[in-house]
Amino acid sequence: MAGPDYGALGVTLKSVRILQSLSLIAIIGMTANFISMIVSDSQTPPSVLVGTLSVTCIGVIYCVITFILFLDNLLPFLITTIIDSLLLIALIVVAVTVGEPLSYLNCQAIGSANDMGSAYDFTMSLGDSINQNGGQINYSTWVGMTKPTCLETKSIWGLSIALCVLFAFSSICSMCLWRRKPAAAAKDVEG
Repeated sequence: MAGPDYGALGVTLKSVRILQSLSLIAIIGMTANFISMIVSDSQTPPSVLVGTLSVTCIGVIYCVITFILFLDNLLPFLITTIIDSLLLIALIVVAVTVGEPLSYLNCQAIGSANDMGSAYDFTMSLGDSINQNGGQINYSTWVGMTKPTCLETKSIWGLSIALCVLFAFSSICSMCLWRRKPAAAAKDVEG
């Protein structure tokens, strides 16, 4: 799994891709769990969760493909820089929309009088959220209904913020590798 020798930038890009993939898979798991629980109650999941799942699925496929292309020395660094930047923008949108109702929410204060961590409690909070909004789930109300929901949603938010940093970093690394690769190729032709 050594791949081409691009020095510290190459090692950094590989490391960042692995961290991105792990974070994206964690977000997919938590988001898919929420959507599954909501759909099992015959309800429509909030668009925030569906959008998060869509962006992260595309992101993990992209990370795996670019990692393989990098190892085979076939990765076009300019295109990678552009796509990393586009995914960065998408993840900023995800982080802002997921985090908007969470920024001032104290998960530890939720359910302190009684523990609300069971599937029954989740279903009851889901029903309360739907009843308050005429049949549609209000994401802002729903995230604060139970402590586990709040904590998992904050985890998704935190990982989304971390992914923003990681994609900014990989975009910069790709740009540096793109700038370095033509110079190295020209030097080989002259030498």
